[in-house]
Amino acid sequence: MTGAGMLTADGFSGIVSQRMGAEAIGLAAQWFTRLKALLPVDSNEVFPSDQILDHIPALIEAIARYLQAPEDEEIAANAAVIDKARELGMLRHEQQASVHQILREFEFLGEILETFVVEEAARLSLGPTPRECFDTLRRITRANRALLRTTVDTFIGEYTATIQERNERLKQFNRMASHELRTPLGTLLFAAAALDQPLVLANPERLGRVAEAIRGNTQRLSRLVDNLQRVTRLAESPDAPNLQEIEIGDIAADVARQLEDMAAARGVMIAISPGLPAVHIDPARIELVLMNLVSNAIKYCDPAKPNPFVEIASAPGAGEGRIALVVRDNGIGVPEEMRATIFDRFTRAHAHLDHELGVSGTGLGLAIVVECVEAVGGTITCESAVGAGTTFVITLPTEPVSLPAVPHDV
Repeated sequence: MTGAGMLTADGFSGIVSQRMGAEAIGLAAQWFTRLKALLPVDSNEVFPSDQILDHIPALIEAIARYLQAPEDEEIAANAAVIDKARELGMLRHEQQASVHQILREFEFLGEILETFVVEEAARLSLGPTPRECFDTLRRITRANRALLRTTVDTFIGEYTATIQERNERLKQFNRMASHELRTPLGTLLFAAAALDQPLVLANPERLGRVAEAIRGNTQRLSRLVDNLQRVTRLAESPDAPNLQEIEIGDIAADVARQLEDMAAARGVMIAISPGLPAVHIDPARIELVLMNLVSNAIKYCDPAKPNPFVEIASAPGAGEGRIALVVRDNGIGVPEEMRATIFDRFTRAHAHLDHELGVSGTGLGLAIVVECVEAVGGTITCESAVGAGTTFVITLPTEPVSLPAVPHDV
């Protein structure tokens, strides 16, 4: 190869550029090795898709080409390269990385490329001038900095958008929670005033209606407060489950009894298939899961159908050591564009139909369902078609599992 004092017409930067481009995959592998210990994800998720994985040597190849670019050319002007850096920023946001981790990620890349330049100069016995060395390393630094800036800017932009979205959802939640609290409180105040009326006290029928109003609205307030307490723990480690050997059928029957009046008022039949399995699990969480799913099915039944129903049944294919349950209905269904976010906090698929259906809510029920299912080592998915109905598929371990702590929100 070329010896000291005998560089090609391309000069030192040209030789390094050619070698860096040829070794881009190997240099990307070095970068990947260092990132595995840095980022808060499994090693298979550092660059989770072939598309993203292909970006990494492509970024290194872009830096290599920049070493031979005219002095006034900037790597930031290369739209294709900058798009790859943006995708990396969006990926790191999805992975809940930090800005510090992204800075370290590009520090690693800079160190790897600088070491490569030094080692290649020694291996090929090149004799570059100090100016050639300085110019080559300076352009590597400038290219790395441009990619870093784009990645960080994208990451911060995504993070800011997430915060704004959460703030807006929190405002919506506050409005809905205020509405939910105001209605039963107003009824309770009216009932309390009625108890001061002699005509009410003297009439057992009227007194019974007042007592029922007080009882029903107190229960409604209690459920709302329970949900509010639970949502404050959604970002925290779940409480230690109270593990017991239970029959899912018994829990389902109890849920059906609790929701019997609600179902009757809307003409919905609650069906429980026979032969539901036994599991060693926290009964309170499973009851809350079924309570939320079945009550949602009742609320969003299809008034145009003659026989609305919700069914709790077993399902096949859960795998060894697991069981699967389905909660299915023939209600109005979930629009396709809402299914990806249906389990998010404060998300309501049919808020625009509240007046028409005579329902209301805070958008917490399905988020609490996910928390409960994951707390016992299970999974839940939603399948739905507008006008046909919705099916929730829940898989649960038959025996208790050891779970890692759930990480806090960013």
